[in-house]
Amino acid sequence: MPYGSRLAATMTRRLGRECVYTPSARLALYLALRRWCRPGARVLMSPVNDDVILFVVLAAGLRPVQAPVSMWDGNIDPAAVLESTWRNVDAVLTTNLYGLPDRVVELRRRCEELGIPLLEDAAHAIGTHVDGQPIGTFGKAAAFSLSKHVAAMAGGFLAVEDARTRRELELLRDDLLEPARLRTDLAAALRPLARSAVRGLHLVRPAWRTMQRLGLLERDDFRMPLHAPRLARSAREAPSLKAYEPWVRVDLHDFRSRHGTLVRGQLGIRMAGLDANLARRRAGAAMLSGTAWASPALRDRATHEGPPPVFRVPLLVHDRDALVERLVNHGVIAGYIYDPPLDDYAGPEFTEPSPAPSAARWFASHVLPADPLLARRITAALTKEQATTAHPPLVTPLPDSTPQTPLGH
Repeated sequence: MPYGSRLAATMTRRLGRECVYTPSARLALYLALRRWCRPGARVLMSPVNDDVILFVVLAAGLRPVQAPVSMWDGNIDPAAVLESTWRNVDAVLTTNLYGLPDRVVELRRRCEELGIPLLEDAAHAIGTHVDGQPIGTFGKAAAFSLSKHVAAMAGGFLAVEDARTRRELELLRDDLLEPARLRTDLAAALRPLARSAVRGLHLVRPAWRTMQRLGLLERDDFRMPLHAPRLARSAREAPSLKAYEPWVRVDLHDFRSRHGTLVRGQLGIRMAGLDANLARRRAGAAMLSGTAWASPALRDRATHEGPPPVFRVPLLVHDRDALVERLVNHGVIAGYIYDPPLDDYAGPEFTEPSPAPSAARWFASHVLPADPLLARRITAALTKEQATTAHPPLVTPLPDSTPQTPLGH
């Protein structure tokens, strides 16, 4: 029986697609990139994304191409992508940032016209639908994360179109897995329990401050250190997951460790509670979408389709960085901030910059990702801190003859 087949079967029933179980979403995404993209291929992606994803793309031996994005949700704006860019990319990678869906119908249409694969990063988007169809079923493959919606802090899936492809990817996955270790399994099983205990005992603030003082956080800022000379040397070995492991493993050192029965059993229990978790997220998103800080992208979707079960609610605020620090005093840790955009962070040596970077810069510097499960606490904290809503500047023209569309379209 293939590794993780029971968990994969559970996800297959939910999604209606063949699924491969992986220890993490980042490993699932690496499998997809290796399967559908030849070394040296150019991958269109959003610059408002986790830096780990950038390094996964680089590890697969690919060239990241940063796209113009919507100013309201940080996802790719297909209409703003230059025609010259469309003609010179070999794949498209979605983000579905915080669980708000990419414009997947249009992206799929463009990919089909060009004969290139659409790959979905659905780590934030379990339970999100577009036109009644679940995110993760629009492209050739989709990577999902159990460490997000069910707070498992381990586990992922790669969803694909057919059983033959699934079997091919299972073999590739098995070649990349590291052997199971009891210590690693115990750590993976205990991490979510420890986090729940910290929250339940109202120890978030002292625990976080202690980790900061002791230097136990791998990121001193929103982005990890780039280490450009070392990164450039790693490119000589690409495609190679091992060469890029110092970057890909950040925040999840056992991202490709084979999970034993202890971890897989816990994940099965947590997956059984997924629908209840998604219902709580919808309720929290509904509450936060009614605030003045909510992104219009969420507010519009909640009005017309009901609130999605987002992983984080994008709130747009002034003085975001200072506000993040003050929220710790209220027991709120605002993670998953992707600032600066990847092209500003990595530079042209490691990624092709967006031709229209202003929307990504504005969104990345003003978005406050709010956990919908903490909606009441966050609303009270922002009210007490007198947080003010950020409004974007006027849209500026794109640098060629491409027809202009509003960045929030």
